Amino acid sequence: MEKNFTKGSILRALVAFSIPYLLSCFLQTFYGMADLYVTGQYNGAAAISAVSIGSQVMHMITVVIVGLAMGTTVLLGQAVGEKNKGKAGKLVGNTVVLFLAVSLISTGILLLVIQQIMEWVSVPKEALGQTREYLTICFLGIPIITAYNILSCIFRGMGDSKSPMYFVAAACVLNILLDFAFIGGLHMGAAGAAWGTVLSQTASVVLAFLAIRKKKGMMLKLKKQDFVPDRPTLGSILKIGVPVACQDGFIQISFLLITVIANQRGVVAAAGVGIVEKVISFLFLVPSAMLSSISAIAAQNIGAGKHERAEKTLGYGLVLSVSFGILAAGACILAPEAVLKLFSQDKNIIVMGSQYLKAYALDCAIAGVHFCFSGYFCAYGRSAVSFLHNLISAVCVRVPGAYLAALYFPDTLYPMGLAAPAGSLVSSAICIFVFFHWKRKGILGQKRFQE
Repeated sequence: MEKNFTKGSILRALVAFSIPYLLSCFLQTFYGMADLYVTGQYNGAAAISAVSIGSQVMHMITVVIVGLAMGTTVLLGQAVGEKNKGKAGKLVGNTVVLFLAVSLISTGILLLVIQQIMEWVSVPKEALGQTREYLTICFLGIPIITAYNILSCIFRGMGDSKSPMYFVAAACVLNILLDFAFIGGLHMGAAGAAWGTVLSQTASVVLAFLAIRKKKGMMLKLKKQDFVPDRPTLGSILKIGVPVACQDGFIQISFLLITVIANQRGVVAAAGVGIVEKVISFLFLVPSAMLSSISAIAAQNIGAGKHERAEKTLGYGLVLSVSFGILAAGACILAPEAVLKLFSQDKNIIVMGSQYLKAYALDCAIAGVHFCFSGYFCAYGRSAVSFLHNLISAVCVRVPGAYLAALYFPDTLYPMGLAAPAGSLVSSAICIFVFFHWKRKGILGQKRFQE
């Protein structure tokens, strides 16, 4: 059943929505961490690199899909706030048609360019075979991965963040069991990790469909005509979703380019950077949860014309996200070796990974700012702002910063790790400037801001 966020305590609503979402993201990210952990227990640096690089490529694809689906989440939230059942049904039906086409086309294209992808990310030669197997299996599973994420976005657009949490929890347990069976028992290496991920997400999709069939009291009632492509509806979804997808894509490309730079320094550096990327992706679950929670809750209030509540949602999100980031950064800076030892016992990997983590961890305390503002801007349908600040950050700071650090500091990964937090500083500054500029001009809260 959809939730109404236009009344009552905003902080309580934000916490109630974000915690299940956070747990869902934690469990989904735990897929990759579990894959990496189990792979590290039974295999060497080559398999670890294959799983870390391959899962990073898949993570990029997944975040682009979720970014594209942000249009559905926001517009569905506004429809719920407006209590417009017809609009909600048409949004969901057209979303299904759109993403079915996107997933099938993407699968075909990606299978054709696997070799080029591995060349682009400079996969170490020791890990070429296992990386190819991992990517092939995961690319074949893209329709399943897309289906899960779209169903989750629809539930969250209706204000329900708990159901996706239950689906992914069941899938996570299955994924861990399959990892030990395929990697530890059958010695399948990186391919075993890929099969575990695809099969477990298939289970989550089945559970989601069963839940929809049994759900009672929902505002959403789908009709056959809702699945007929409607140009204005598709245009509205893409108007919000494409900038978010491009934004997330550019972020991931920038991180892949940084991975390329690390890969060129050898398999040990590649493994160390790969582990740290997994750790950071785990820590970034909180600001990511705030982004989506702010979007969903603010969108409902915008649909109901309650713009002050939307702004308060942003304020509470900033406090929660930045506070967590400071604590997470402190823990990583004080005990980086302990974190790396969870994934590898190789002393060289631990040393290089610790250098990278101590610098990169600063981003935890900074990134929460632009994540929250991005969620707020998306709720108003102005996702182009998020795309712009992330593009500037990646092109002007993250990638060139990492390249120059690797060039002038070849014996340590610490300066390379500073590129990400430096980029987040730029993004946060742009978001703050845009927010207060629009507020001063009286743009925020006006109806034309939504159109």
